[in-house]
Amino acid sequence: MSGRQMRMWRAGMAVVTALAVVGGAPGQKPPKADSVVKPKAYVSADIVPRGMGFEVGVVAEIAEGFHINSNKPNEEYLIPTALEAGTPAGMRVTGTTYPKAKQQKFEFSDTKLAVYDGRILVRMKMGVELDAPLGPVKIPLTLKYQACDDSTCLPPVKLALSAEVTVAAAGAKARFVNQEIFKSK
Repeated sequence: MSGRQMRMWRAGMAVVTALAVVGGAPGQKPPKADSVVKPKAYVSADIVPRGMGFEVGVVAEIAEGFHINSNKPNEEYLIPTALEAGTPAGMRVTGTTYPKAKQQKFEFSDTKLAVYDGRILVRMKMGVELDAPLGPVKIPLTLKYQACDDSTCLPPVKLALSAEVTVAAAGAKARFVNQEIFKSK
């Protein structure tokens, strides 16, 4: 067995073990996979004039003792973290920025893995078309991830959340909001 095949076999065994005995101490109930990460969405402006852009920021709090893979994991068998948006009429996603990953070593891998832990911010740039419908718009979002601790992984998760913004006429004056979220690049 090559080194790569061995790593993939170990990772597969870690997932099988995770699905069978996640949670540590005997008798201790493992956390629900969808409870390990708590995301909240913010928008960068109170209104967005037609023809302009804005940002959606998703702040995700990852439970202590857990991590999630980065959006570009070091190994192809790992499930990447991804933020996706449903695009309402007249809107488009123009780019997504993920935080810098930490390189960390775990029992189930021979190499360091690119992960997120603690509090992270994923930023999505969106544009509003000149013919976008005016008024409040709900943007459906999905955060996909797989949470793991130092030795096991929980099943992959897709969390639904949303952001709300108001589309205004071209030329309307927008006010930046949630500056504590969007101040740093």
